Amino acid sequence: MKIRSLLALAGLVAAAHTAQAQEVTLKVHFFLPPTSYANTLFIQPWCEKIAKESNNRMKCQTYPSMQLGGTPPQLFEQVRDGVADVIWTLPGYTAGRFPTVEAFELPFMMRSPEATSKALWDYVQQHSQNEFKDVHPLAFHVHGPGVFHMTAKPVKTMADLRGLKLRAPTRLTNKFIAMLGATPVGMPVPQVGDALSKGVIDGAVVPYEVVPSVKIQELVKYHSETDPAEAAFYTSTFIFAMNKAKYASLPPDLKKVIDANSGQALSGQIGKAFVQADAEGKKLTTGNTTNVIPAAELANWKKLGDKLSADWVKEMDGKGLSGARLLDDAKALIAKHAAR
Repeated sequence: MKIRSLLALAGLVAAAHTAQAQEVTLKVHFFLPPTSYANTLFIQPWCEKIAKESNNRMKCQTYPSMQLGGTPPQLFEQVRDGVADVIWTLPGYTAGRFPTVEAFELPFMMRSPEATSKALWDYVQQHSQNEFKDVHPLAFHVHGPGVFHMTAKPVKTMADLRGLKLRAPTRLTNKFIAMLGATPVGMPVPQVGDALSKGVIDGAVVPYEVVPSVKIQELVKYHSETDPAEAAFYTSTFIFAMNKAKYASLPPDLKKVIDANSGQALSGQIGKAFVQADAEGKKLTTGNTTNVIPAAELANWKKLGDKLSADWVKEMDGKGLSGARLLDDAKALIAKHAAR
């Protein structure tokens, strides 16, 4: 019996040692190229950090530009199903599937990407966990202020948008673009360059961070920003998520590394990185013409934004959700983190 006990103990020790020595490679899939600021300022630094903190026992193998196949709207399914271990994408690429987080994509909600990203993480914990129950979320974040990038003329007033075809990323931003008088054309970022070069669209709304990824500075002549003292006329929400089974399979010490590099703090760090990315992207547009849409003009836009928000509240009520509560909580969390 003693021999059996010793053998059993030895087996447990060996199993524990094997678990501790386990090496893990995470397949990280995303839609922008390896040179994108999203990769160089956020994804790669995250990968380097978890490698360092795990003594190189956990590493990333990145697959930019959809190298594992599929389309950007399919990234969520890919991480859910284990095609990828980690993904970065926009919930808004699958319109209507993640209704509660749309509160953060309503017009004039975001001033600080860092504060708003922290608020978004907290909001998801309160209201949206069921929408993301099939994955292990690592972070939620937003990007910097949206900018109009136009081929033929700048945007100075709402009237300048009338009749133009504009790319927009999400369901609510498409609706707002239509309310402003333009024809919205929904498409993921990787399609923007081709659509601009072929004249399929007259312009695109994206943050400056995206500029180098699709060479926007070479395809348009004008960049129209909204007054920086005002909240952004739009922003998009993003999710950085891990496959649940992959996370569950990690030994405890590697789970701790992932846990230490997840959550509200990481969400805020990503938001801050996107501020830096915007600054870098804007530098590339210096050969073009840039203008600022003033606060007096934006006052007219805000009235339409308020109508869109009211319509969204009613729509959420129709889904059995409390739209007013969702919107109020989003605003309160944004204000709370902005005050810190």
